[in-house]
Amino acid sequence: MTTIKALCPKCGEVELTPDDIELRVCTYSPASYYLFECPLCHETIQKPADDRVVQLLISGGVNATVWELPAEMRETHEGPPISLDDVLDFHLLLAQPDWFSQLTRVVSGH
Repeated sequence: MTTIKALCPKCGEVELTPDDIELRVCTYSPASYYLFECPLCHETIQKPADDRVVQLLISGGVNATVWELPAEMRETHEGPPISLDDVLDFHLLLAQPDWFSQLTRVVSGH
């Protein structure tokens, strides 16, 4: 069986089998990663996987799961980011019995 060496931040170099590694290949390659449970400390370790790492893991017998970023990640966003005050205001709004109609008025500008 193939042995794959990986680094655990706590334990250092560990030896794994292809079945010990989950490889997630994203259609947007910078978001690809692999993860494994360290056989020594049992922590789940996640590492980025560039094209070279993906090819090495696949050639070592690791099965890849292909996934896509949600479409929302590619959307253009306008306006300032949501602040903590915005979250608190929304929380208070949700406590009101007519919160949805109030929210509709705020969003539509009426």
